[in-house]
Amino acid sequence: MRRILNASLGTQLFVLQTVIVFLAVGGTAGVWMEHTRSQLDRQYQQRALAIAESVAGLPQVREAFARPRPELSLQPIAAGVQAATGADYVVIANREQIRYAHPNTALIGKRLSTDGSEIMSSGHAWTGIQTGTLGRSVRGKAPIFDSSGRVIGLASVGVLQDTVADELGSALPPLLWTVLAVLLAGSAATGLIARRVRRQTFGLEPREIAALLEQREGVLHGVKEGVLALDLQGRVTLVNDAARDLIGLSAHDVGRELREMPLSDRMRDVLDGVDAGDDRVVLHRDRVLVLNRTPVAVRDQQSGWVVTLRDRTELVRLAHELDQASSTTDALRAQAHEFANRMHTVVGLLELGEHDMAVNYITQTSEAYGLYASGIREKVADPTLAALLLAKSAEAAERGASLVLAEDCRVEEGVLGDPHDAVLVVGNLVANALDALEEIGGTVEVSVRTETDGLHVRVRDSGPGITPGLAEEVFREGFTTKIAHAGPRGLGLALTRQACSRRGGWVRVHNAGGAVFTALLPRREDTDGARPRGSGTDGRRADGSAGERENGTAGGPGNGTGGGRGRITDAEVQR
Repeated sequence: MRRILNASLGTQLFVLQTVIVFLAVGGTAGVWMEHTRSQLDRQYQQRALAIAESVAGLPQVREAFARPRPELSLQPIAAGVQAATGADYVVIANREQIRYAHPNTALIGKRLSTDGSEIMSSGHAWTGIQTGTLGRSVRGKAPIFDSSGRVIGLASVGVLQDTVADELGSALPPLLWTVLAVLLAGSAATGLIARRVRRQTFGLEPREIAALLEQREGVLHGVKEGVLALDLQGRVTLVNDAARDLIGLSAHDVGRELREMPLSDRMRDVLDGVDAGDDRVVLHRDRVLVLNRTPVAVRDQQSGWVVTLRDRTELVRLAHELDQASSTTDALRAQAHEFANRMHTVVGLLELGEHDMAVNYITQTSEAYGLYASGIREKVADPTLAALLLAKSAEAAERGASLVLAEDCRVEEGVLGDPHDAVLVVGNLVANALDALEEIGGTVEVSVRTETDGLHVRVRDSGPGITPGLAEEVFREGFTTKIAHAGPRGLGLALTRQACSRRGGWVRVHNAGGAVFTALLPRREDTDGARPRGSGTDGRRADGSAGERENGTAGGPGNGTGGGRGRITDAEVQR
């Protein structure tokens, strides 16, 4: 028994199912034999009763009872009937139960071995199994009536149980062959089932399966990356804790189809494989997620997909901060380069003895820069947004372009409140416009103004404009028309639309001598109560608003000279 308990799962199943088959077949055979025996007993009882009633109804039998020695007439009659019918005995007795006929002539004249008084008194026939002088037998007894209807004796006919057993034994060979065939078929089926179970469990034992399940649960719920499994019909079959937290699912979502879940179109496209590829960037709520979709095959048959989700929100934030420092450095380098040129000019004038001209040059340069800075502050009173535009102006000059403010610029101090979203929107749109003028130069015109409904932004560049067929695609995260030298691009415009949509605003694009971006960023106090932060995370709008050519920048709050640049570059997304 211990060896069986310690055997493999396939062996245990085979032994268990074989025992079940043996018990089922053996029980069925036993029930069949018992039923057949009962039927044979009833058949022989009825047969014996019929013979007994026939003997009791013979006129010769009734006439013999009136003679002085009835046994002389009745014994030949009983012997003839016994021989003719195949019964094991035919006994005739009088009312006092004294035998007149019996197969054993020595018992003639003696009393019956079994009581027949009930038959004598009731006048009714009887069938059953009794043990007599010849052994245990199936019997039928019938009363014998005289001409007046009075019971004068009885006729008893019996078939020995050995005879019934012999007939039952003759039926056993077919039964045994049938049982053997069923056992063989059951054993073969048991072997096939055990083999199938081993194949489906990859030959693993129950303890190994339990260990794998424990390891699976530990790994799935222990890793920080999200794991989501889909079957071929697009139903979620597995989701770990990290995935539930990242995309906002619950345990009740297992078994549901993707189209039934509250996911953004972009997220659903990546999970469904509509947007195939590696490291697909998706903005979900306030998170930047990177998704990879891998097919799963079992025995060379695809059974579904596994999607991994990585949260790069913190990395993007750190990259953004690094880019702010880089922006400041670029602006300082440009100013240092320009300052060096001016110093060289001043030194040259002093060496030539042109002291008055040197003083005038310094005065004019200082006044020009002061006038430019004060001009920005006059139109844009918010210091953070003004610092962003000043830094972008220096960056534009370094990249061979120029940044000018439109005449309708008007931003009052303190109106923006928290300038984070305003700097993000303006910084991304200006950075995108400068990217469009890369290597060709040109002008970027910026208009920012506050109205009763919020901050209106317009950024126009003198570049080639937007391809009409890409007007909607450019706002999708991950989209770019540029070559990515250090990883995926395409977050800036998605973040811009997300920031505007979160407050109930919009961002659009059209061509007018170049690309023109317009955006509305409503006041926060007008939208906080109606739209929670993080809504509209897919960056898609029902108003059909279009996007720009490049979606690879993201802004953040400025920090003086260059802190407003805030671009998330391809390299930073890759990091």
